[in-house]
Amino acid sequence: MAVMPDDAALPAAPAGGRPATPAGTATSAAGPAGTAPPTPTAPPRWRNTRVAGCVRAEAMKRPDGSWLLRSTEALTPYPGRLTDALVHFARTKPNQVFVARRTPGPAPAAERPWQTITYAQMLERVRRVGQALALRIADGELSAERPIAILSGNDLQHLTLALAALWVGVPYAPISPAYSTMAKDLGRLKHILGTLTPGLVFASHWAPYERAIEGALPPRCELVLTDAAGAPSERALTRFAALLEPAPGAALELAHGKVGPETVAKFLFTSGSTKNPKGVVTTNRMWCANLQQIRQCFAFLADLDAEGGPVLVDWLPWNHVFGGSHNVGIALYNGGTLYIDDGRPTPSGMAETIANLREISPTIYFNVPKGFEELALAMERDEVLRRSLFAKVRAFMFAGAGLSQAVWDQLHRLAERTVGERIPVITGLGMTETSPSCTFAVGTGVRSGDIGLPVPGVEAKVVPVEGKLEIRFRGPNVMHEYWRNLEETAAAFDNEGFYRTGDAVRWRDEGDPPDPTKGLVFDGRIAEDFKLATGTFVSVGPLRTQAILSGHPLVQDVVVAGLNRDEVGFLVFPRLDDVRALAGAARDEPPEVTLAHPKVRGFFRNWLKAMWEAGTGSSNRPTRALLMAEPPSLDRGELTDKGSINQRAVLTHRAAAVERLYSDVPDAAVIRVGSPDNTQ
Repeated sequence: MAVMPDDAALPAAPAGGRPATPAGTATSAAGPAGTAPPTPTAPPRWRNTRVAGCVRAEAMKRPDGSWLLRSTEALTPYPGRLTDALVHFARTKPNQVFVARRTPGPAPAAERPWQTITYAQMLERVRRVGQALALRIADGELSAERPIAILSGNDLQHLTLALAALWVGVPYAPISPAYSTMAKDLGRLKHILGTLTPGLVFASHWAPYERAIEGALPPRCELVLTDAAGAPSERALTRFAALLEPAPGAALELAHGKVGPETVAKFLFTSGSTKNPKGVVTTNRMWCANLQQIRQCFAFLADLDAEGGPVLVDWLPWNHVFGGSHNVGIALYNGGTLYIDDGRPTPSGMAETIANLREISPTIYFNVPKGFEELALAMERDEVLRRSLFAKVRAFMFAGAGLSQAVWDQLHRLAERTVGERIPVITGLGMTETSPSCTFAVGTGVRSGDIGLPVPGVEAKVVPVEGKLEIRFRGPNVMHEYWRNLEETAAAFDNEGFYRTGDAVRWRDEGDPPDPTKGLVFDGRIAEDFKLATGTFVSVGPLRTQAILSGHPLVQDVVVAGLNRDEVGFLVFPRLDDVRALAGAARDEPPEVTLAHPKVRGFFRNWLKAMWEAGTGSSNRPTRALLMAEPPSLDRGELTDKGSINQRAVLTHRAAAVERLYSDVPDAAVIRVGSPDNTQ
């Protein structure tokens, strides 16, 4: 556990791995006479990354056909409040940097200095802002019924306010900035604020959030801004700096004394891919329990204690559970340092990320698959980046989608070339409702699709549902309710109190009978699956994953069509930047023109043909594809704010495209494969 007695004994950090034997130098017996001796490759060397917690499980099959899985390792004690970790490290390592962010500005990242806050400084800031919030609690302006809403993204003020809210027991809700700054319709933002009824709303700047503030800010709600430049003089607002002025007093101590494990820490809103976003109630108990579960599985975090704790360089948004609960929590709970990365995994945003990683060597690195793709590409030609990223990192972890095996292999090759050993890649299964982590696949044998075994303290139930296996969870990190939504809450749990994830899994060992202790593999979303007109069942998740991974780098995402049709078809959302590069097209060329280029059509025809040939039947043999020039829409719910596709919404809003895909009238835009007379 991160919060521990000062004299607690900790294991020493393991020594680094030895240089790898160059490929092809392993000795072997000579081959048959007249042939060259075989040169088998030496087994790969791996960085010494200690894991535990989720490497062994016990399984029990029940009479109803369901299975129960749990870790053989017990969950050890954890603190009742996340801010207890801040107090502990402010006392034991007051001068260590807790969080840092480059000074904002137009200059290149490498020219902008880091603004830093140590553990002692953050505790002082939190107590001062906490006093300001406690006075508002005493006046009835803030409470669980009137929480804090945060409209803007990751920055030092956001984190200070969030920790201060935790300190005094007022829930806060980080809301996707996209709902305020990118969505044409403020409907989702209004729904969230209407559900919350906040007593205080924070944003970093006036200008980017003006439309959202003017159009959605509830009456009687205090507005706090870091930078009010451009705000009308008649607008009543509070500068964030004013929250730092009060000296800690009796109101603060009274509020803090009431905070406990069941106090609501924050509300996190789901992406609303099928309905309006739902507010997940996250308590201190849920958050702290999950951070302890993570620490027990990522045993190397304890090894890093002797080195000052984990170092993270992270851009993942705090309105999502992966960035805001998992990653921020790992840094705080384990006494580490979080460098806020203002970059993004886009062609324009990678420059900032690369500059940060060239300067700061993380000891654990998290990203989405697109981010790892961009980094792998950059490292091919940037030795400084390569050496910095691989210097100290103990593990990589991705979430949100499948990582292409080509990129996975590229990371291993680059690591071996740079430091002589591979870096383990961690995967797992988690969700907003579970704080988030419920399973991890750890070690050197992890493959794409693996989600591993349950973390300590979590019970996993695997239940036959509609011809697949649904995984459900119960444990101290699992939510009890959606905020102010009794109907959705009731539907979310089965009669034994297990949270219904809607995620399908299969056994990694598919013997007869299977061995559940070998781990689980993700098998898509149950609600997305459908039947062809022939009655054949189509498992959308694995097919979609195969399409995306095999279509690298031109396929951004696909939506699988074919309900009540004879054949499976794809609506394809291409990566337009990569498509333009293949076609040699200018950035301002209309997408329709670029997508019709012979080289582009040839790539997608070959990709579709390869998938058809690899299929074993109509359920996994796509025969047609239509390339989408218009990207998925956030406003229509086709795209969640974290960038994932909502299959159902796309099929609903693009019904005309589906009809075009299956039309009997020849259409030059539809790519078809499968037989000589069915190929264009």
